[in-house]
Amino acid sequence: MSSLSVYSTLVTSSCEIKSHQSKVTCILDGMCIQYQLVDISQDNALQDETGALAGNLKATPPQIVNGEQYCGNYELFVEAVEQNTL
Repeated sequence: MSSLSVYSTLVTSSCEIKSHQSKVTCILDGMCIQYQLVDISQDNALQDETGALAGNLKATPPQIVNGEQYCGNYELFVEAVEQNTL
């Protein structure tokens, strides 16, 4: 089984980013899906890695990765939940 990672940040002044991160983790917790929270604010290399995974160096958290496969950002996550394809 692949390891699910949620790239997020503990340091942000954006209410939208905080809200999106919280919703993603609440949904995953509610569905009993295990994941690793990766705080990109701790290391610039993690920020670069997140941008490279997303194909956009200015990608904002949360970004979701399953093993080595990039799954998407908050909007794609919500879409997968709504379509029951998570």
